[in-house]
Amino acid sequence: MNLFEAGMLICFGISWPFAIAKTVRAKNPAGKSYLFSSLVILGYISGCINKIINHFDWVFWIYVIDLLLVSTDTVLCLYYQVRNRKNAAAR
Repeated sequence: MNLFEAGMLICFGISWPFAIAKTVRAKNPAGKSYLFSSLVILGYISGCINKIINHFDWVFWIYVIDLLLVSTDTVLCLYYQVRNRKNAAAR
C-alpha cells in the first residue's frame, strides 16, 4: 500500500532538514560519509525510476523531495570541504 511507503519516506525525509541545518551551522563536513550520501541518493533515484516505470503516483513526489534534501546536504558538505581546504592552504 502506498500509504506505508509514503510514511517510510516521510520519516526518512524528516531527518534531512536537521542534517542540512547542522551542516550550515558547523560549516565543517568532518565526519560526513560521502559513500553513505551517494547510496541514499542512488536509492531515492531508484525509487523515482520505479515509480515512473511501474506505478506513477503521488508518492513519487516524496521521493523527489527526499532526493533534493539529501542532495542539498551533500552539495553543502562538498562546498564547505573545498572552502575549508582553501582557507587552510591560504594560512
